Amino acid sequence: MKEEIKEGEILQENTQTKKPVSNNVLAVTMASVALVASCVSATFSYLSYDKASTPITFLNSGTDGNSANFIEGSIADIAEKVSESVVSIVTSIRTTSFFGQSYDSSAAGTGVIVTSDGYILTNKHVIDGATKINVVLDDGTTFEDVELVEVDPLNDIAFLKIDGATGLKAATLGDSKTITVGQQVIAIGNALGQYQNTVTAGIISGTGRSITATDSTGSVSEQLSDMIQTDAAINSGNSGGPLVNAAGEVIGINTATSSSAENMGFAIPISSVKGMLAQLVEKGEAARAYLGVYGIEITPEVAKEYDLPVSTGAYLYNSAKYSAVVSGSPADKAGLKDKDIIVAVNGVKVGAAGSLSSLIGEYKPGDTVQLAVYRDGKEIAINVTLGAYSD
Repeated sequence: MKEEIKEGEILQENTQTKKPVSNNVLAVTMASVALVASCVSATFSYLSYDKASTPITFLNSGTDGNSANFIEGSIADIAEKVSESVVSIVTSIRTTSFFGQSYDSSAAGTGVIVTSDGYILTNKHVIDGATKINVVLDDGTTFEDVELVEVDPLNDIAFLKIDGATGLKAATLGDSKTITVGQQVIAIGNALGQYQNTVTAGIISGTGRSITATDSTGSVSEQLSDMIQTDAAINSGNSGGPLVNAAGEVIGINTATSSSAENMGFAIPISSVKGMLAQLVEKGEAARAYLGVYGIEITPEVAKEYDLPVSTGAYLYNSAKYSAVVSGSPADKAGLKDKDIIVAVNGVKVGAAGSLSSLIGEYKPGDTVQLAVYRDGKEIAINVTLGAYSD
């Protein structure tokens, strides 16, 4: 039976059964915190969408904050600076009890401001089921009925917009493609209640992790790939908040924590959401860039099993006897074939800098990227014009 795999998701195969299984799959819990309804008092009114006109703040060209290290006192300084961009997200949820009675409850998570006129990044699960969304800034300013404008179909990412906002403090977005294991980071949260104004410090413990994330009840689960693993404590209020390097740049969005192991949290690489964010800023709507392939993440073990000439990359292979290249997709139109190995996207190495899906996520539908492809014993260049995932 065909096993459905998300577009661009790179899975490692079990070398004995030949069936795709996620690499380093861990069961974790989505970080979120429930609040009693009395914690939130506000008058709600509908706010319409207002197109963004302010550019995203990226790191300075030619610099890479991932090479920086914390010095004495710098964690406090950076946390204080970045916290101005970290917000509480308070949602109103209609809940039905075991006895069939309906009542309103509230929940809270964290988000990060990414444009001065009100775009906010958070997790999908933070706003899941919300009938109303409020945003509370670090200084206590409250915005009511904030709009959910887009979600990432392949990641636990949601994009919110505060209508009519100006002069907000936007965080600087770094480059998650250049992070290294052992690099120092801090995780910041600002959920109202028990976990307000939380800062934890640690290192990047691993990259490219695949996990199965569930909510606190175990009723909702999601497969997430290419996650950043950190030992900076991610508590229930950090979800949706930024993972920050020593230069004060956001390199990830905190998403999950392990329910069975200590000092194990996970964040979504920031580079994988930049393509959709850029579209929202430009035109107020967004779609995930789409390549149209199924593949296996190449590890030394996979390379040995399939006798591959490279030790990293994305091997276009589908063990379910279906083509690894989706018919009619951008990959198909560009001439990609089964058993091709994609080793780089616009010169950025697949595996070392992120999964194929994450690297494609940095671009917009309509962008043309050059893939370095290993085929028949030699490396060739193939240009692909990316499509939209919704198509």
